[in-house]
Amino acid sequence: MFRTVPLLGCLVLTLLVLSGCKPSDAGAGKSDARPPAQVVAVPAVRETVSETLSQIGTLAANEQIEIKAEVDGTIQEINFFEGERVEAGRLLVKLDETKSAASLQEAEANFALSKSNHARARDLLNDRLISQQEFDQTAASFAANDAAVQLRRRNMKDAVIRAPFEGIVSTRMVSPGQVISRNTTLTWLVDLDPVKVEINVPERFLSQVLPGQDIAVKVAAWPGEVFNGKVFFVAPYVNPETRTMLVKASLPNPDLKLKPGMFASMDLTLEVRPNAIIIPETAINQVLDGNRAVIMVVDTDNVAQKRPIKIGLRLESRVEVIEGVEEGELIIVEGLQKIGPGMPVVLAPKEATLPYLRSPETAPKS
Repeated sequence: MFRTVPLLGCLVLTLLVLSGCKPSDAGAGKSDARPPAQVVAVPAVRETVSETLSQIGTLAANEQIEIKAEVDGTIQEINFFEGERVEAGRLLVKLDETKSAASLQEAEANFALSKSNHARARDLLNDRLISQQEFDQTAASFAANDAAVQLRRRNMKDAVIRAPFEGIVSTRMVSPGQVISRNTTLTWLVDLDPVKVEINVPERFLSQVLPGQDIAVKVAAWPGEVFNGKVFFVAPYVNPETRTMLVKASLPNPDLKLKPGMFASMDLTLEVRPNAIIIPETAINQVLDGNRAVIMVVDTDNVAQKRPIKIGLRLESRVEVIEGVEEGELIIVEGLQKIGPGMPVVLAPKEATLPYLRSPETAPKS
């Protein structure tokens, strides 16, 4: 009994000490909530976007031919200057017609004689003074001489070479007094306004390429300048070796800057969507499979929400949204690393959104 009292006293003392060392409850009601993070958000906008196909092609003249002689002869006259623009029907080269004229006179004389013989033979046949065979012989001679006259007249016409269409004559390949043979190249005639561009489009775009579509062409000779035209021809078949189809477009060329044979890069407009939803590319928080992605939007309570979207056309620093976003919704473009779904946010001042906007008027109000 004497030893129990000190033991009980020690237990009471220990409880008193422990109760005195208990932490204070003064700060128990203090909140651990984080303050809202500041983010930069811009509204989704509607714009007209064009889906284009970039290709490489070659320029070709609207019309380009070799001017050749169809008959033998001697160059009598050259009626053009190299590089000169000529109208359709303009006299370019004239051959010496002396021999052709003499041949024509001979043919016409033979034709006149055979015509008389043919008429006289008809009368004799009617009077039964000659046989049918004799009459047929005079008729054949008459027809042959008539054909000879037509041929000589055509040779006379071929001795005068004219421009078949309006264009620019190229290098002169002959000189006055030169004796030439048929099919000799005299010069070239080129029509440069408009010019054509020819491209080979992969077959997977067959359903999207149509006559009348717009095309923008650039050439190295005129950097920074764009030449616009329209598609006028789509091949009715696909090349089985290359699996491409030939497409031709026409480009106005009043200044004659574009030349046949030029190497050209071009953008063919496949489709124009006038009311596409556009957001900045930096808004994409996560890329899923294919054209699916995730962005963060700001709801009406200034709370960040995760939003899956479907991406369409990719533009310079911007993307088209096909599904998942409506016009005017606030899309977070900066501060994504500081927030998560369901977290409150504070919008940055309007000045921070200006680099992402087409015009300051579309900036969200903070």
